[in-house]
Amino acid sequence: MDATGKPQLMEHINKSLTLTINDVRWVPCSARFVLLGSHARGTGAMQVYALNHGKLDIMVDTEKQHGFKCGTFGASSLEERHFATGDWDGRMALWNLEHVDLPVFSVKAHTGMINSIDGCGGLGIGFGAPEIVTGGRDGAVKVWDPRQKNDPVASLEPKNEEIARDCWTVCFGNSYNDEERCVCAGYDNGDVKLYDLRTNQIRWETNVRNGICCLDFDRKDIQMNKLVAATLESQFKLFDMRTYHPKEGYESLTEKAHKSTVWTCKHLPQNREIFMTGGGNGSINLYKYSYPAQRVIKDSEGLEKGVMGTCELLNSRTFSTQPINSFDWNAEKEGLCVFGSFDQCVRVGIVTKLNTV
Repeated sequence: MDATGKPQLMEHINKSLTLTINDVRWVPCSARFVLLGSHARGTGAMQVYALNHGKLDIMVDTEKQHGFKCGTFGASSLEERHFATGDWDGRMALWNLEHVDLPVFSVKAHTGMINSIDGCGGLGIGFGAPEIVTGGRDGAVKVWDPRQKNDPVASLEPKNEEIARDCWTVCFGNSYNDEERCVCAGYDNGDVKLYDLRTNQIRWETNVRNGICCLDFDRKDIQMNKLVAATLESQFKLFDMRTYHPKEGYESLTEKAHKSTVWTCKHLPQNREIFMTGGGNGSINLYKYSYPAQRVIKDSEGLEKGVMGTCELLNSRTFSTQPINSFDWNAEKEGLCVFGSFDQCVRVGIVTKLNTV
């Protein structure tokens, strides 16, 4: 920490590559991470790196027919640690990272690029079946059970009369028992839609007037608490998802960030009140949310209404001249993170003294 007592954002390793980085994910219970991207010729790159005394050793380097856009371990067991990917051709695949010649499973999930993927029910976290959600350029949101591999268990597609909006981001939440689970999806026109997978219906929707680049619940395996929506035009919106008002919906606050697109947001696994955002100006911002003294009040009609707290910028640092478009926290080592940017560099970072915030 510096003299002001703020956590510091430090670059531990910086590795320059010759490909476009689209996503980075830590391999669970390890000091390794997966990097997904695309080569200039349009082919896909999947690489696994291991931290080794201040440098990165490449463990896996494979090239596939189509560029990779996104990946998740969220539906895998800790024993298998199968990695789910979405690619430019709309194909979702599961990979055993020890044998990457062929996927464990592959399906044509969307008619266009898979923009976003998330997993739930794996890694010993949460309740219910392991599931993967994909959001595509075709506007569809599909939920897959990796044990039932041929067809999605839920498909949320635009109706015939609707214009198919580009779905940019998806995430799971509210998985606090074996029955409850929802998917939140964000679209290029600023729509945010919350799908209840138990009823297969839209539970709530709103529009924030900016394309939604990333959505992240503070935790997947609790009753919905907070949701951060990162947007195209220099701001993010934080929703209190615990109390729903029938007329006004969920309470929220809006923060300006990065003076550019907010590409990504990710809550700290060890403390759900802290989250990081990655910006189009090459910076990462560290925030802390503080709850109000009273989270719920009643309006003039006696209906419960949420009360927002405050969001504090703990620190910010610029690492690149290009956007920080992917970010992941290590779930075992607090403060250890990895992030990729459009300058074709992957960086391993350390955030100090988070337990004192």
